[in-house]
Amino acid sequence: MPRVRKRKAALTKERPEENGVHKVECDSIIPGTQKVYLKTWGCAHNSSDSEYMAGQLAAYGYNIIDDKLAADVWVLNSCTVKNPAEDHFRNEIKAGREAGKKVVVAGCVPQGAPRSEFLQGLSVIGVQQIDRVVEVVEEALKGNSVRLLGKKKVEGKKAGGASLLLPKVRRNPLIEIISINTGCLNQCSYCKTKHARGELGSYPIEEIVTRAQQSFSEGVCEIWLTSEDTGAYGRDIGVTLPELLWQLVEVIPEGCRLRLGMTNPPYILDHLEEIAKIMQDHRVYAFLHVPVQSGSDGVLGEMKREYTVAEFCRVVDTLRDRVPGITIATDIICGFPTETEEDFQETLNLCAKYKFPSLFINQFYPRPGTPAAKMQRIPTKEVKNRSRRLTDIFQSYRPYDHKLGERQEVLVTEEAHDRSHWVAHNKFYEQVLVPKEENLLGKIVEVEIIETGKHYMKGRLSQTHTPSSPSLSTPLPQGEVSGLPPTALTKTQTKEDFAKQERYIILSFVLLISALLAKLAWVCLTMLNQI
Repeated sequence: MPRVRKRKAALTKERPEENGVHKVECDSIIPGTQKVYLKTWGCAHNSSDSEYMAGQLAAYGYNIIDDKLAADVWVLNSCTVKNPAEDHFRNEIKAGREAGKKVVVAGCVPQGAPRSEFLQGLSVIGVQQIDRVVEVVEEALKGNSVRLLGKKKVEGKKAGGASLLLPKVRRNPLIEIISINTGCLNQCSYCKTKHARGELGSYPIEEIVTRAQQSFSEGVCEIWLTSEDTGAYGRDIGVTLPELLWQLVEVIPEGCRLRLGMTNPPYILDHLEEIAKIMQDHRVYAFLHVPVQSGSDGVLGEMKREYTVAEFCRVVDTLRDRVPGITIATDIICGFPTETEEDFQETLNLCAKYKFPSLFINQFYPRPGTPAAKMQRIPTKEVKNRSRRLTDIFQSYRPYDHKLGERQEVLVTEEAHDRSHWVAHNKFYEQVLVPKEENLLGKIVEVEIIETGKHYMKGRLSQTHTPSSPSLSTPLPQGEVSGLPPTALTKTQTKEDFAKQERYIILSFVLLISALLAKLAWVCLTMLNQI
C-alpha cells in the first residue's frame, strides 16, 4: 500500500509555495470518499500505469467511475507520441476546468514538457511517481497544486519505476500488463517519448516473476510484457531478455499465455535464436512487434535508428524460419523530412515483400523539442499521398484466407466491438471471433475457421471439444482491486474508518482549543486577583 499522510479537517487560507505545494483556500474534506474519473491515452505501458493508479485510489477508498461529469476529480494519463493524442489530452484538460473539476495530469506529456502553459496550476504525477497518486489526488481535492516528477533510483542508478507489487485494477481481469523496463537506449530524432521516459531502467527478474505469479493466482490467463523497448531489457542491470522469459515460462500455468511487447531491431538481434526457442513453447504467443519505420538505410540513418534494412530483414527471416507461422507486426513513418521518392519506394518494396499481417502506418508529426522538428518538412499533401500508396499495398493482400477450414485452439479473453462475438487468439496471436455464448470468456476452445477477413477470422465452435479454463482460480470481478492481502479493508470499511478518523481529529482539536481557552481564562483570573 502507498504511504498515506493523515490530515485534519481545517479551513486553510492562501499561503506561499512550500516544498513544491502551493497552498490555497479549501474546505474540509474526508480523504478517500470522492469519485475519480481516470482516462488513458497511448501504449500498453500507459495502460498498466493507469491500472496501478486506479488500484491505489480504489484501495484507499476512492470510487473509480466512468461518468466524468459525476466525478470530483479527473486523472488524465497522457501520451506524447503523436500530436493528435496530445491535442485530445489538452482538450480534456480544458473540458475538466470548464466543468469545475479538480484535474490531475500524468504520463509522458507533463513529464516531457512540465512547463507547458496549458499545464500551469495543475497537479502532476511523473511517470515514475505513480505510487504517490493518492497523495496527489488528496492534495488536488484540497485545492493544492503538487508536482512530482522525480526518478526512482536503486544504488544511484535509474530503476524501472514504482513497485510492480502495488495494488491495481485491471481493465480486463483476464489480462495482466507487466512493465518490465522503462525508457530506452536509443536517441531517435523524431521521438518525444525519450524526453519523458528517459534512459533505460529495468525491473529485477524476481520482481517481474513475482508479479506474474500473483496475477495467475488471481485468475489471470494472459500476460503482456510491455516497455518502450523490450529487447533492451536488462542491459542496465546485467541480465538479458531471454533469461527473464525462461524464468517466466516456468511459472505460466498450462493453457495460459504470454505475449512479448514491442522490440526495436538492434537489441533483439543478439537474442534471435533464444527468442525463437522461447516462442516455440505452446504457452508463448508466436508474435513479435518489430518497428522498421522505413525501408531506406538513408532515412533510418537520419532517424538515428541504429540498424540497417538488412538487419531488420535478418530478424524477420530468422524468426519466420525458426518459428513457422509467426506473426511479425511492424510500423512505418511516411513522409519523414529527408525521405525522397526513391527512399519511399524502398519502403513500398519492403512491405510488398513481407506482406506483414499487421502494419501500423503513420504520417510524420514534428514533435516539439526533437531534432526532426527542425528539419524542413515534406508538403502535407505528399505525405498523405505516400500514406495512401502504402495503405493500398497493405489492403492488396489477405493474410488469413489460406486458413479457411482449419481447426484451431484459441483463448477467449474479451468482448468484440460488435458485442455479438468474443475475441480469441490462436498461437500466433491472430484474432479469431467466436460466437458470444455464455461461459466462454477466459476459456480455451477449439474452433473451425469458417470466415476470414483482412484483420480477423471467424470460428465455429467444435462440437467434440469441451471448453476448458486455464486459470488457477476464478478471475477477480471487474473493478476489484488486485494485489491486496486477504486482510485488506473493503472500500466501505476504508471510508468508514476515515470518517471516524476525521471526527476523532476534529474532536481532539476542539478539546485542545477548549483546554487552551480554559488555561488562558485561569491565567487571566490569576492576574486580575493579583492586581
